[in-house]
Amino acid sequence: MLRFFIRLLIIGGVLAGLGFLIWPPIARALAERNKPRWRIAKVEKGDITSVVNATGTVKPVKSVQIGSFVSGPIKDLFVEFNQEVKANDLLATIDPRLFAAIVAQEKAVLATRNADLQRVEALLQQARNDEARANKLKDRNADFIAQAELDQVKFNRMSLEAQLVTSKALIEQATASLSQSQANLDYTEIRSPEDGMIIDRKVEPGQTLAAQFTTPELFVVGVGMREKMHVFADVDESEIGLIRQAQADGHPVSFTVSAYPNDLFEGRIEEVRFSSVENQNVVTYPVVVGAPNQELKLLPGMTANLSFEVNQQKDAIKVPKAALRFYPPNPEQVHPDDRKILEGVVEELPEATGDTDTPSLQPPVAERVEANVKSAKRHVWKVDGEFLRAIEVEVGISDNRFSALVSGDLSVDTELVTGLKGPGEE
Repeated sequence: MLRFFIRLLIIGGVLAGLGFLIWPPIARALAERNKPRWRIAKVEKGDITSVVNATGTVKPVKSVQIGSFVSGPIKDLFVEFNQEVKANDLLATIDPRLFAAIVAQEKAVLATRNADLQRVEALLQQARNDEARANKLKDRNADFIAQAELDQVKFNRMSLEAQLVTSKALIEQATASLSQSQANLDYTEIRSPEDGMIIDRKVEPGQTLAAQFTTPELFVVGVGMREKMHVFADVDESEIGLIRQAQADGHPVSFTVSAYPNDLFEGRIEEVRFSSVENQNVVTYPVVVGAPNQELKLLPGMTANLSFEVNQQKDAIKVPKAALRFYPPNPEQVHPDDRKILEGVVEELPEATGDTDTPSLQPPVAERVEANVKSAKRHVWKVDGEFLRAIEVEVGISDNRFSALVSGDLSVDTELVTGLKGPGEE
């Protein structure tokens, strides 16, 4: 029995010794296994371009709606869709027969008025001669002609002078009527007012136009489509200040269209219009972007996805935005010296009101402005042994992945924590 207990003691001692020897490696392995596996991103150096994204619609620089001033059936059409035309090119004709007949009638009236003028002028000349002879007879001898005869020739001359004035007025009236009729006849020829392209045709041969009440629209001509197109973008009011500054600085605008997804088009901000549009409590402003279109790829009505370059910084220290968004999930993972930062963040978080959109529950505007200024100062985290250490940074402009470092103890290739790795993630 004694020997059995001695054996047990020996075996227990051996096991205890073995455990003492192998436990530290096992403990270290378990600790390493349970150690947080952080997702890491490095600080880089390079250019950062800050952009404002928007959508817009492609339109010609100028669209001319061509209508008809006169009524009648369409006789001929000389252009098709997408056809390029020059200024004064004939696009269509309206049946001119009625208008030509009116012109012929007005010409006849004018000819009659001119003939009547000649008749009155001849009679007036005769009356003047008669009056001159009567006055000579009276000068020779007052008894040669009675006063009544003198009055007759005098007032006959005055009457013909009045008829002359009337005849000239009738000629002016007939001339004006002829000009109006000739203009209506000329309006039966529909011509292009400028060089451009037919982007819409709304009539067919034989169609009758009625222009008494409203001017019917026949064609839409896009002017200068091979030289330049406009993209009309709706930009949110919160970003319109950046757009105006970008226009002043001459920054370019890049955009794509669905028809050519692999082509990147470039333009310039030409105008920021002040005519705001409100839709579902969202206020936007139209921004006009001009883009060259030599290959005629940009067509009216296309939807464009635009990126306005509002700022750029060369050779910037680039902090990953994922690192700026990271927040340690467990205070125990943070170095004791930096845990006060977490406590401060918790204290500064606003209490939930349940109605943050109510103006009376929002902080004063001065505090909001100060908060916007302070929001540029952030903390990023790096691994230091078993803990995370905080680094205070101030950032400037941003793109979709990085923010430019303004101040802070960071250098290129510094590894920053962006999150915890998931199971199976290397």
